[in-house]
Amino acid sequence: MTEGPLRTEVKGDGVVLLTLDRPDRRNALNAELRGLLADTLARLATDESCRVVVLAGNGPTFCAGFDLDEIRAAASLETLFAEADAYHHAVYSFPKPIIAAIHGPAVAGGMDLALMCDLRIAGVEATFGQPQVKAGIPAAFDLVASVVAEPVARDICLTGRLFGATEALSMGMVNHLAEGDDLIEAALALATEIASSPASAAAKAQFLASQPQLFD
Repeated sequence: MTEGPLRTEVKGDGVVLLTLDRPDRRNALNAELRGLLADTLARLATDESCRVVVLAGNGPTFCAGFDLDEIRAAASLETLFAEADAYHHAVYSFPKPIIAAIHGPAVAGGMDLALMCDLRIAGVEATFGQPQVKAGIPAAFDLVASVVAEPVARDICLTGRLFGATEALSMGMVNHLAEGDDLIEAALALATEIASSPASAAAKAQFLASQPQLFD
């Protein structure tokens, strides 16, 4: 089922695949896509047939972050990010496991989106970073530091450098690497395994109770 720039597919066995579908804009998170993600996750949160969500991107990019056209048109960055609070909260506090299947670049807000998920499987060609700092837009340090060691988070957020999937795996940002076309299949297989566990819902509740309260 296609819902504008977000595609929703029920894969069975309790798994739902959400695909960011703005390939011509590198799956940039404009207001419409952020709203669809928030609304869809709110619906899936109460859908008993959904136990795990896999999040992917259409085309060669997972997500390039917030839409540059909206950033340029915004009255201020503070206003833009305040309007995105509902989206951030919907992903970060989703009560069921989310697995990010990352191919190509996941940068700026796209990296943030991946970090708000519970697990990350990356293709070997995936890249990460917070390059927006080079344009004066702050990095999501608190979020980054909740996933990797603080000295590593400081490096990422100060330099804005890009780094690859192998380095992301070594720093603990990525849980698994997948080769080529196996990425989505690997993510769906992991999701099916997690969905079959009777303890997955309780585990996610524990994650939410202990994670930093970043988007409340």
